[in-house]
Amino acid sequence: MKFLNFQIYKKKFVYEGVDMDSIDIKILDCLQVDATLSVSEVAKQVGLSTSPCWNRIQRLEQAGIIRGRVALLDAESLNVRVTAFVSIRTNQHSATWFEKFSKAVSSFPEVVEFYRMSGDVDYLLRVVVPDIASYDEFYKRLIEHVDLTDVSSSFAMEEIKYTTALPLDYAVA
Repeated sequence: MKFLNFQIYKKKFVYEGVDMDSIDIKILDCLQVDATLSVSEVAKQVGLSTSPCWNRIQRLEQAGIIRGRVALLDAESLNVRVTAFVSIRTNQHSATWFEKFSKAVSSFPEVVEFYRMSGDVDYLLRVVVPDIASYDEFYKRLIEHVDLTDVSSSFAMEEIKYTTALPLDYAVA
């Protein structure tokens, strides 16, 4: 297990009433790398006994710092080899329109990320599909559900870096 440089974690960080210290950060680092680790293995790696480690993990989960534990799947093995980044602009900015748009976009399993943006683009989606024809079908279904001003898609040619691990360097006050 490779940990980050924890020399910077000398202060405590308070997140919504939860004090975090360098051991909590180490626990988060362990679980980001491999959420299947047993509590006893995490405890060993961070220098705690099992019960205090379990209590810390529970506290981090209850505080919402650990939002869930998931399996990361291989996109190619599941035949979703094409990643499209979809930029959406609209001239609709009412709460009613946004609710309809958000509900529609969230209903598409191909949409794996969905952001409201600043700047020239109003919304950005990351969409995964098997091929360009499947993307075209997705696009047609999307525009059936909501009125959009402009939709622009870019397709990833190569995945250079992909991680779900968040940087923990900023978790200090």
